[in-house]
Amino acid sequence: MSNYFYDMLPKEEFERIPYLPTMGEFVDWFTKEYADNPAISDQVNTITYKELGERVARRRAFLGTLGLEKGAHIAIFDKNSQDAIEMFLAVTSAGYVAMNFPAALPEPAVAGSCRKFDVAAIMVRDEFMPLTANLQGVKVCPVSSIADTQAPSVKVDPDTPAAIFFTGGTTGAPKGAVLSHRALMRGNYNAIFKPGKVIGVHRYIAILPLSHVFGLIAGTMGCFYTGNLIYTCEDMKATIGKFPVLKPTILVIVPGVCDILAGLVKMYGPQFLGGQLRMIISGAANVPPRLVDIFTKLGVEFCFGYGLTETANLTSANADAVTHPTSIGKIYPGQQTKVVNGELLIKGDNVFSGYYKDPERTAETFTEDGWFRTGDLVRFDEEGYLYITGRIKNLIILANGENVSPESLEEPFYADPCVRDAMVKEDTLNGAPVIAVEILPFAPAFDGKTPEEIHAYMQALVDKVNSTLPSTHRIVKMTVRTEDFKRTGSMKVARV
Repeated sequence: MSNYFYDMLPKEEFERIPYLPTMGEFVDWFTKEYADNPAISDQVNTITYKELGERVARRRAFLGTLGLEKGAHIAIFDKNSQDAIEMFLAVTSAGYVAMNFPAALPEPAVAGSCRKFDVAAIMVRDEFMPLTANLQGVKVCPVSSIADTQAPSVKVDPDTPAAIFFTGGTTGAPKGAVLSHRALMRGNYNAIFKPGKVIGVHRYIAILPLSHVFGLIAGTMGCFYTGNLIYTCEDMKATIGKFPVLKPTILVIVPGVCDILAGLVKMYGPQFLGGQLRMIISGAANVPPRLVDIFTKLGVEFCFGYGLTETANLTSANADAVTHPTSIGKIYPGQQTKVVNGELLIKGDNVFSGYYKDPERTAETFTEDGWFRTGDLVRFDEEGYLYITGRIKNLIILANGENVSPESLEEPFYADPCVRDAMVKEDTLNGAPVIAVEILPFAPAFDGKTPEEIHAYMQALVDKVNSTLPSTHRIVKMTVRTEDFKRTGSMKVARV
């Protein structure tokens, strides 16, 4: 066990929370361990952990009436509702395989995903029912379905599949990453590690989509592992507007949402956050140091980290963002890591089983001796802090044969508080290949400035960055964006 993570929690709290290898054991444990604690609120009504466990048991009983085979795939097509959370817990603890569909999935994609991932049944939000009207061979049920009787959790081998998550959809047809119970639960367990007391002291909000592994594991399952209260969030904009009333103590969000909150604080003052926000955990995209600075000055501890869908989200975490603002932290327990030719390789309980019905891509992702290839170029410093230096697939090959990581060139731009986002890429100028950068300014930093002044500032920044680079690596072309970048579902800048 890494002391870095062990030392985050009071010893008595750490000893109270066991690592449980299956979702059924997890649900049974938190139902008893935190029985009287408030568990889920729809912002009006609140249920306890005992009531949550009973409702999940009733949903398991309903699933049992569908006549599905053991291990059948069940999709959940909903927003971040209480129904969706309970149904995910019921599906996985009843021995089926859960698949959370993104709420914005269009009708053709719903049908295509059901076929591709062999979905036997789909639990659907009422307003999404028309999108499932033409499904063939799939049982369609309301996501609110629940029985009057209860059914117990099913005992399963920890290495059997528990859930399938969409991944890789920004570069082509999405793959389905299969997480076993062991992998999913290792991710859930790692989510307990936060500075200070964690048991029954926090109010979460389920802001990030449950279809995203970061939102599900760090933002929801980590809440249940520590007996805290979570508010559902079926409308992000409306829920953020209720922060002064909901008074969250912890937020699990992406940097894009951090930017939104920073803007609202500037407009309405720090009281907009509710006055009790203790911690922000951010991930799924690059975290600019300016965000750390903004929220630290507001008295909010800012933590972030790194993970992939294929590693149950949580690979590393940084609880020292003030002193190490560009590091993605230290490696979570339960993993082995090594760096080969600059690439981070991982083994551990949290690593996925493979891509569903895609043996070729699965084989490409693992080395012959079973190490998962992350595709991320990294370095460790002498203290064991991890730094991302690039993605193998994004490398720019120069005319002299050298490889340039666009992420490494972007780092100094993100360090500038006047830059919201930046993307370095290969482009052409006068017919010749060059390295280019597109910069999205941080708008509040340029209040009252003209486009010419903004352009001059950014050109000076490019010149400053170029002065530190070899001539072959210098940025030749610069564009200041007036519109946001195209973004992925997790609000990362999409490299297109």
